[in-house]
Amino acid sequence: MIAEETLIKELKAKETQSTAFETLVSNYKERLYWHIRRIVLNHDDADDVLQNTFIKVYRNIEGFKGESKLFSWMYRIATNEALSFLKQKSLKLGVTDGEYQERMVQNLQADVYFEGDEIQLKLQRAIATLPEKQKLIFNMKYFEELKYAEISEILDTSVGGLKASYHLAVKKIESFLKED
Repeated sequence: MIAEETLIKELKAKETQSTAFETLVSNYKERLYWHIRRIVLNHDDADDVLQNTFIKVYRNIEGFKGESKLFSWMYRIATNEALSFLKQKSLKLGVTDGEYQERMVQNLQADVYFEGDEIQLKLQRAIATLPEKQKLIFNMKYFEELKYAEISEILDTSVGGLKASYHLAVKKIESFLKED
């Protein structure tokens, strides 16, 4: 994998931008797809949000100052794009974000791209009940195995706050899974 500093320089230089962007997409598309997919739940929606994320990255690379890792910056863009997408969808349908999320969980069973079993569906239902920030933190820590420092950079939150939110999310999920 190309060094991040080199990739950033190549992304900002007009003569290497196109090739560097192809490298960037190749290196990050799968991780960003799954991050987005865990937020929006639907494959087609995740593809759309991923495309919008890369468009924003391409358009705004000049403004990237290197104060965080490129990966963190792109994750922040992907997270914001996914959350905006959910808000737009729920507004269009005239439902709350929570109601829309519940609909998406219900639709997972019919999604040909969802490969989970009943336990995975129940876990997704439990995650859907979490407040937005806890949901993001849980997904990044549990599924993506990101370190608290990385999540802190992406969400611009203290590590202590993240640990507390993750702990609360786990307790709520455990409680939800014990019901039945």
